[in-house]
Amino acid sequence: MNMRTQLFWILCMGVLLTACGGGGSGPDSASKLAHGIEAEPEPEKGPHRGRLLKDGDFTLELSIFETGVPPEFRVWVTEQDQPVKPNDVDLTVKLIRLGDRVDTIGFRPQDDFLRGDTVIYEPHSFVVSIEAAYNGKIHHWQYDNFEGRTKIDAEVAEAFGLKTLIAGPIVLQETATLYGRIMTNTERVREVSARFDGVIQSVTPSLGDSVREGQSLAKVESNESLKSYIIKAPISGVITQRDANPGEQTGGRQLFTITDTSSVWVDLSVFPADRARVIAGAPVTITAATGDPSVESVINRVNVQAEANQSVTARVVLENPDGRFLPGTYVTAEVTVGTHSVPLAVKRTGLQAFRDFTVVYAQIGDEYEVRMLELGRQDREWIEVLGGLDPGTRYVSENSYLVKADIEKSGASHDH
Repeated sequence: MNMRTQLFWILCMGVLLTACGGGGSGPDSASKLAHGIEAEPEPEKGPHRGRLLKDGDFTLELSIFETGVPPEFRVWVTEQDQPVKPNDVDLTVKLIRLGDRVDTIGFRPQDDFLRGDTVIYEPHSFVVSIEAAYNGKIHHWQYDNFEGRTKIDAEVAEAFGLKTLIAGPIVLQETATLYGRIMTNTERVREVSARFDGVIQSVTPSLGDSVREGQSLAKVESNESLKSYIIKAPISGVITQRDANPGEQTGGRQLFTITDTSSVWVDLSVFPADRARVIAGAPVTITAATGDPSVESVINRVNVQAEANQSVTARVVLENPDGRFLPGTYVTAEVTVGTHSVPLAVKRTGLQAFRDFTVVYAQIGDEYEVRMLELGRQDREWIEVLGGLDPGTRYVSENSYLVKADIEKSGASHDH
């Protein structure tokens, strides 16, 4: 068993322990044990569901309040279990985020509490440092409030196959999805008849045989001159129709049809909603229903006459040297109908769900942490980011589900 396989199964077993573990001091006990650390006790809560911080008889209750407002800190102060007037306390809170970014929050009195002057943006993952001055004395507290964060050594990340990219500007490709079929390229079809009527003396190819340009197809004895001549293939291709047998009269009929399959048409139905957007020259990606790899091409022409179902036909000419595109096969096509330059985008393969958010995992050193995204336009590969991620952030673009699993295994909760 190689290192990557061993690490993968270690991670999977940790997730199973998280899902199946019982007992312990709280809901995260099994996941804490899976990480090889003891489960921490839940912080003591006050009457406003905030965290209680005590220094002798002096107590702060610090809560993140977000009912009807963006998340903000609210603080209630007591001394010897008696309320302290908010005007008498000078309070500062610093939030030290991953990457040593510091948010400094001041407070102003409101009613019976102190209200923070800064929105606490997601993720609520930081070291909280508190300084409160009251009655000539300074009180300090510090604690970790991490969520959606984990540490993965570089060697382990490589073994997991984690891939990262730098978030930045991208040109999004707006596409329209069309459906159609592969058709015979009728410009590459030749119908072969006898130049002079006569008796067919011999026939060389059978139905389905491949022939080369100039190859003998049949030998005919002319009825008038009684001389024999050879009917040759006018193009290279496949015999898709044969109506010639030795001893028969040619009778002025079509004897062979040769189809050159090295080029085919893809006829796509364009309905009124997309008619103005699908134009000749537009890039297109075609995927056959057979499951073969997609192929890139362009729209060669768009018909000017509507079909009975009110669609028009957009035609793509595909080179088919290996014959893998068979006429009659159904296809799906993604046609590029517009481009949009956006200042910030991430790869769709990096997206994961976290609580009620769509996120990517930012990487800083060996640590990974969620970034809650506000998303905009998208194409097949990229999605625009309107908020929640700084340009230039390195994020996990592939195999991000492994980071999610490791975070869930560690039990990083959302603690207010």
